[in-house]
Amino acid sequence: MKRLPFLLSLLTAGLLLGRPALAQKVKAKTKGAATDVPAAARRLLPLFGGLTPEAAQQLVGAAFLQSADQSFASRAEASQFFSTKAYEYLREGQADTARYRFNLAWVLDPKNPAPYRGLGLLTASTSPDESLALLNQALTLAPTDAQLLTDVGGVYLIRFEQTKKNKDLKTADDYLHRALATDANNAYAWQQLAWVQFKQENYPAAWESLHKSRNLDFSGIDFELISQLKEKLPDPQGMFK
Repeated sequence: MKRLPFLLSLLTAGLLLGRPALAQKVKAKTKGAATDVPAAARRLLPLFGGLTPEAAQQLVGAAFLQSADQSFASRAEASQFFSTKAYEYLREGQADTARYRFNLAWVLDPKNPAPYRGLGLLTASTSPDESLALLNQALTLAPTDAQLLTDVGGVYLIRFEQTKKNKDLKTADDYLHRALATDANNAYAWQQLAWVQFKQENYPAAWESLHKSRNLDFSGIDFELISQLKEKLPDPQGMFK
């Protein structure tokens, strides 16, 4: 299990972005944030490296904010636009550009859960702890979002692969069941749950969850999971031989 759900409906952007000077430095005003980081590097750190929204507005500059105000009905709308654009870059494999767009979306509206989710997905494989912190900020704003709950469960599963702690596996299980209680037609959540059940050595349950995922969306089926499951227990439904 190495991938996370990146598929969303996306738009293309046309707003010109102001670029901070490469030599510019901004002092962080958030406890624990890195200080004296060059602006060019800070652009690619989640939430601009721990800046407060006010300090981040200083970083992106008044010209950018004014352009957003003139181009959109509200900053919340502008934030949604940049979030959507960021997911497009993410889908295209342009991770750095996606990070910067998510940061801009956050500056425009810190109450928009999408930037926290996007930045959390981008850090999932390299830093599960940082990813969980970001995803939990998104969950604070959208506590019943089934996809977010699935994402958190998936990252706990990634962390379990690193820690081998049963607590992480149990937490992944809890979040995925919460996601499915919210949306029983979430194919990706069923597939992630199948991975959890596989790790728990509950192979019949893993096959059942996998088939539920398959019935909902065969295009997203994880053949690595199928291969590993077949080594432990033949498919009870006989579909995958």
